[in-house]
Amino acid sequence: MKFLPEESSYMPGGTGPKRGPGGQVVALVLFLAASYLVAWLGAFSTMANVDGWYVDADKAPWSPPNWLFGPVWTFLYTAMAVAAWLVWRRGVPASRPALVTYGIQLFLNLLWTPTFFSLYPVMGTAALWLAFAIILALIVAVTFTVVRFGPISRLAGLLLLPYITWIVFASSLNLWAALNN
Repeated sequence: MKFLPEESSYMPGGTGPKRGPGGQVVALVLFLAASYLVAWLGAFSTMANVDGWYVDADKAPWSPPNWLFGPVWTFLYTAMAVAAWLVWRRGVPASRPALVTYGIQLFLNLLWTPTFFSLYPVMGTAALWLAFAIILALIVAVTFTVVRFGPISRLAGLLLLPYITWIVFASSLNLWAALNN
C-alpha cells in the first residue's frame, strides 16, 4: 500500500494547478456543513426522546452521562469533515471512491439516531435491533472509509480512528439496550 505525501501541487494526473485557497475554504465549509447537518437532523430524534422513553430505559452500566454525548459528537463530526476535506483536496483518482464511501457512512450515521430514538416508541425492541444492525453496517462503512482515506491522506485516516472507536463503544450500548428493553 503506497502512501501519498500530504502536500500535492497538482490535480489528478499531475496536469492541473493547485486548488485555490478560496476553493479550499469553501470546500471545507461545505464538508463541515454536511457533517453538522447530519448532526442537527439526528439531534431532533435525540432531543424528542432522550427525555422520553430513554430516561426509563435499561442502560448499560458503562453508559456515559447524557451531557457527554454532545461534545464527543461535535468533535467527531468536525474530525470527519476535516478528514473528508483532506481527501478531497488531494484530488487524486482514489479520492472520488473514498469520498463515496464517506458519503455512505454519513448516510448510515444519519439513519441510526432516528431508528434508535424515534422508532422505539412505535416498534419497541425491534427498533433497537434494527438500530444495532445499522450501527454494525456503520462500523463496516467507517472501516472501509479509513482504509480508503489512509493511503490518500494519513492524517485523514487517523482523524477517523476516534470515530470508529466511539461507534464500536456506542454499538455496545445499543446491544445492551436491545437485550434489556
